[in-house]
Amino acid sequence: MRAQTVSSADGWRWLATGFAIFQRNPPVLSLLVVIYWLTVIFLNVLPVIGAIAASLIIPGLSVGLMQAARNIERGQAVGIQTLYGGLRENTRTLLALGALYLAVTLGILGLSTIIDGGDLLRYMLASGRAERAVVEDADFALPALFVLVMLVPVLMAWWFAPVLAAWHRLPLGKALFFSFVACWINWRAFLAYSAAVLLVAGIAPAMLLGLLTLLLPGVAGFVSSLLIVFMVLVMGPVVFASFYASYRDIFGISEIV
Repeated sequence: MRAQTVSSADGWRWLATGFAIFQRNPPVLSLLVVIYWLTVIFLNVLPVIGAIAASLIIPGLSVGLMQAARNIERGQAVGIQTLYGGLRENTRTLLALGALYLAVTLGILGLSTIIDGGDLLRYMLASGRAERAVVEDADFALPALFVLVMLVPVLMAWWFAPVLAAWHRLPLGKALFFSFVACWINWRAFLAYSAAVLLVAGIAPAMLLGLLTLLLPGVAGFVSSLLIVFMVLVMGPVVFASFYASYRDIFGISEIV
C-alpha cells in the first residue's frame, strides 16, 4: 500500500466528486447520513456511557458511509446494512480508534485548562443550559485556537485510519501512521479541499441566508429551516462522499479483503 501525492486541484475536485456520487442516488445516501447522525445523537442522550459508545462506533459508521459512496459510484446495491456493515470490518481496531480519539480529544481539552482555567472544558462537557450559562460569558478565543491547532495533527492521523483499518486490515498504529503521512504529503490538496468545503458549506449558505433575510425578513425562519434541511440532506452526504473521493485518489480503489 502506497499513498500517492496529488495536486491542490484534486483537493478542489474531491467535493465535486462527492456531489457527482450523491447525484447518482440522493435518497439512499441522504437516508444513510440521517441514520448515521440519529444513531450518534441517540447514543449521546444516554449519560456518560452513551457518549463513550458513540465515540467507539463512529469509525465503523464512517467506514459504512465510505462503502456506500463506493458502491453508489460502482452502481452496486446500497442499504442500511451497508452503513452498519462497516462495524464488522476489523472491529477491534475500529473500536480502538474511537476510544483513542476520545481520549486524545479530552486530553487536548484538558491541556486547554492551562490557558482558561477550564472554562472551555466545562462548557464542552456541560449537559444542560444551566451548566453552560455559568461559563458562557468567558472568552473562549485563545483556548479554542489552542484546541484547533492541536487537533490538526490528530485529524490528519484519523482521516484515513478507519478505512485503512477496515479495507486494508492495518493495525491501529500503522493505520494512524499511514493516514498522517498521506495527509502530510498532500497538505496542499487538503488545504484546497478545506477551502472548498468552507466556501460551499459555510460561507455561501451564510451569505445566501443573510441576503434573503434582508430582502424577505418575514420569511427568515422558513428560509433558515430550508437551509438546515439542505445542509443535512444534500451537503452532509456530499461531504461524506468527498471523504471517499480523497481516499480513492490518494490510495487507489481497494477491494475489501
